[in-house]
Amino acid sequence: MFRRLFLFWVLSVAFLLPAAAQPPLTVFAAASMREAMERIGTVFEEETGNRVVFSFAGTGTLARQVEAGAPADLFVSADVDWMDYVVEQDAVQADTVRPIASNALVLIGTADGPKVGLDAGDLETALNDGRMAIADPDTVPAGRYGKAALESLGLWQIVETRLAPMENVRIVLASVARGDTPLGLVYQTDAVIEPAVATLAEFPASAHPKIEYLAALTVDGSHPAAEPFLEFLQQPQAREILHSLGFLTDKMN
Repeated sequence: MFRRLFLFWVLSVAFLLPAAAQPPLTVFAAASMREAMERIGTVFEEETGNRVVFSFAGTGTLARQVEAGAPADLFVSADVDWMDYVVEQDAVQADTVRPIASNALVLIGTADGPKVGLDAGDLETALNDGRMAIADPDTVPAGRYGKAALESLGLWQIVETRLAPMENVRIVLASVARGDTPLGLVYQTDAVIEPAVATLAEFPASAHPKIEYLAALTVDGSHPAAEPFLEFLQQPQAREILHSLGFLTDKMN
């Protein structure tokens, strides 16, 4: 209750202009958080009258943009490494970094395709002459988690030369949904929103680093609603939205 009252106290004191006269609050967020962030933004707008606009892309792409001074007020990363990077580059305010959710990693195929497990023989058969879609392991958290999981399970050597690296996890999802690639690695929250794909297997959490989403205020951002929005991301309403879309929030601080 105190934190909720604090949120609205900050809003009432900070907003010297009517909400309608304020420019929108700009949030750069990982592509896998699109639906959750849009719903949270809608609730925030309804409760405060402050408009929120989003830019969604792979975390690495957004981190580089924030580092370059892109006009973002908040940055939401899909992993710790990229958040650490922008902190080191003095692009976000280190003391504002907050964990907001976690996720799970899954193997997907087309909804009408064969059942496949996390087994070398299954993967080879399912791939045949095709490729496995994966977010680029060099730049995108989902790809980094995927590579770590495949290596941990002894499957990396089976697929290493048969990968189709992509810009972000939503492009992976679309590729499998269209049938362009027979298999793909995405977050469980991505898989549930696309009826054209089926979750074939969930990777053990122990097989890869913890999937953790973090949010922080940028150094260059100046919108008076930025800090209240960051606070709102940790409130029960936002957590309920995240949980309803499959994100894990119960153990987040």
